[in-house]
Amino acid sequence: MTAPLVISVDAMGGDHGPSVVLPALIEAAGLIGSSVRFLAHGDPEALEPIIRKLPRAQGRIEIRPADGVIAMDAKPAHAMRRGKGSSMWNAVESVRTGEASAAVSAGNTGALMAISRLVLRMIGDLERPALVANWPTLNGMTSVLDVGANVVCDAPRLVDFAIMGSAYHRAAHGGGRPSVGLLNVGVEHDKGHEEVREADRLIRSPSLDINYLGFVEGDDIAKGAVDVVVTDGFTGNVALKTAEGLARFFRAELRKTFTAGPLAMAGAFVASGALREMSERLNPSTINGGPFLGLNGVVVKSHGSADVRGFAHAVRLAADLASSDILTEVADTLGRRARLDATSGTESQIA
Repeated sequence: MTAPLVISVDAMGGDHGPSVVLPALIEAAGLIGSSVRFLAHGDPEALEPIIRKLPRAQGRIEIRPADGVIAMDAKPAHAMRRGKGSSMWNAVESVRTGEASAAVSAGNTGALMAISRLVLRMIGDLERPALVANWPTLNGMTSVLDVGANVVCDAPRLVDFAIMGSAYHRAAHGGGRPSVGLLNVGVEHDKGHEEVREADRLIRSPSLDINYLGFVEGDDIAKGAVDVVVTDGFTGNVALKTAEGLARFFRAELRKTFTAGPLAMAGAFVASGALREMSERLNPSTINGGPFLGLNGVVVKSHGSADVRGFAHAVRLAADLASSDILTEVADTLGRRARLDATSGTESQIA
């Protein structure tokens, strides 16, 4: 008999805490569609009354007491020094000990990254994890990284992102060899700063076996020109926040337009099916969850304000990654990249 998949959860994290997290676990179980159990880390006095009211929770959600909660405004350094025993720390620790296959938290992003890096360590010679965003496009879904964890990146780090992004897209969205593009200010080979041009050269190495299509521009993200867009965390975060702001703007404008008068409201009624479909596709809840890639374990960050549906989708993403070979694939390809770097260094010395 196959052992159930176990997901560890920071039940106290986020804007809503256990009132959203615990019901979301039951919804996630339906989305995952297989035998799954949850370790809910937090204050038993806050968790138990909610669990008692949830259908199908008995035997599926196990409460793990935690000493405290890391505040949403806590500094990462403070979280590492004082966070041991907290619901967030214990959720990640369960992955390190092998009790759980993945951890999910809607808590403080910086604290979660710092604790995950400290507890799980990085794969190979990686310095920091990369945060991925799932981006709806005209051609489906594009994975964009990094979107905030690494503000400044040199060429080897951008190559690492291409490696991890390819593995992630396969695990989360399917497909054989995801196409990869490097975000730049133009598609010509001489465009962009030195690190981007050097990353372009390195990614083209046949030994990495990356389906690399070259440079892409900002408008190519929404077009779905490639499956994976690679960039530094500063640029990625600005692009992500800009897209989120535009999405809110368009939703507000559509609402205002379709309620402007009787004819507009009649038009909205006629187009209601198409509008619902568009709204569903752009609903943040259906694309919630961004994993930290490069760790020796699966950790997924949920948006702090996620509702039940949104957190459930983050948990399902964690389950998909835990059931994949993403960690092995990333480690193997990073090993080939390290050998490529060593060869390039030798060639430079000879020259």
